[in-house]
Amino acid sequence: MSLGPPLAGRRGSNIAGTAVVPSIFPDLFNLPLHPYMKTKTRKSDKINIITLGCSKNMVDSEVLSGQLRANDKEVVHENQKLDHNIVIVNTCGFIEKAKEESINTILDQVELKRRGKLDKVYVTGCLSARYRESLEKEIPEVDAWFGTMELPLILKTLQADYKAELVGERLLATPKHYAYLKISEGCNRTCSFCAIPLMRGQHVSMPIETLVTEAERLVQQGVKEVMLIAQELTYYGLDLYKKRMLADLLQRLADVKGLEWIRLHYAYPSKFPLEVLDVMRERENICNYLDIPLQHASDAMLKAMRRQITRSEMNELIAAIREKVPGICLRTTLIAGFPGETEHDVEELKDFLVQHRFDRVGIFTYSHEEGTAAYGLEDNIPSEEKERRAQLIMDVQQDISYEKNQEKVGKVFKTIIDRKEAGRYLGRTEADSVEVDNEVIINSSGKLPVGEFVNVRITKAYDYDLEGEVVKE
Repeated sequence: MSLGPPLAGRRGSNIAGTAVVPSIFPDLFNLPLHPYMKTKTRKSDKINIITLGCSKNMVDSEVLSGQLRANDKEVVHENQKLDHNIVIVNTCGFIEKAKEESINTILDQVELKRRGKLDKVYVTGCLSARYRESLEKEIPEVDAWFGTMELPLILKTLQADYKAELVGERLLATPKHYAYLKISEGCNRTCSFCAIPLMRGQHVSMPIETLVTEAERLVQQGVKEVMLIAQELTYYGLDLYKKRMLADLLQRLADVKGLEWIRLHYAYPSKFPLEVLDVMRERENICNYLDIPLQHASDAMLKAMRRQITRSEMNELIAAIREKVPGICLRTTLIAGFPGETEHDVEELKDFLVQHRFDRVGIFTYSHEEGTAAYGLEDNIPSEEKERRAQLIMDVQQDISYEKNQEKVGKVFKTIIDRKEAGRYLGRTEADSVEVDNEVIINSSGKLPVGEFVNVRITKAYDYDLEGEVVKE
């Protein structure tokens, strides 16, 4: 399982902080008690969905929204107007910082309810699945708690029916030109640091036909780029088809007309199916991009993390990937401060980065999660030291990123325009995924179509971003 909370590692520098679980964080719950005030009467309910955590949570929220809309319910994402009367908070429970953010968000909504601004507050997602019993006691003002796999029950509570015929249809929370495509749920890996199986259960693949239909529907909505996500991509198909089927899925998705970019996130390195790379090389609309979280490079740490791979095997895998797909953009995610990590382990990790020169790197400080195999180990590295080590590693990567970006100056790249901000357009190349990677700053006197592709010549390069100008055809 990959370490990948909220679109982890923006520009390769996501260093997680710390928090604590609800049962040992009582001060969060000592809110002043206000008398309930009746909200303004509405003719019908308006439901706002707040999504925390990773892109997989976002897809869950989009599916919920689509079901509610099909039931003639008024639903919005992240509504800033505060003209709704019902809130559903889709939480993250992956690491301590994410748990703290989820708890604070719930308490904010409870306070709005106390002030008469909301009628109902519902909570779903990973935090709710993992800590429902204690949360129900700590925050009784929440009207109902739901786990990660209880969509029909949420709908029933909201007086809506689950419509099976809507499988694959979603109300997108992303800009209309890109979307996430979740190909499986849960995880069968046993990484010692990871609590995902506690919240999401065992691996369950979606059928290829269902995913192709979903991709076709996304294209009909204007989507040009899909990012394949799962707790672990490379396990795809083993449960349904008794063999790894990611390569077959990619072939089918690449045939979907109008789908211009297909991007792979969260590929587990152990037993990586190399045939995926053959498909990537052969099909033009599959991005030469791979997010393959490695977590560490020290054999001692890899063994303690139960990663089922050694540094030598990772070296061989990276060489094979680059041989099969020359010029591929490799992104990885790392953990600093795992129990027992030594200065020598940190130096090994730094050396590994220098050796392989990844294009993108995200890093997290270790979070000691109850219920995981590593919870039995002593969390013996202070948080400040974890942060220091993470920063040392990112300092190495920052230099590599700058050097790699400098090599792009003067070259032309196909770039998708994501948005206009402060008078400039911001886009991404094939080597950049949404939120977590580089952006291309485009200076243009003319209007550029958001969601369309343009050719951009890079004129300047920074540590994590590029700057360029549109090349006229």
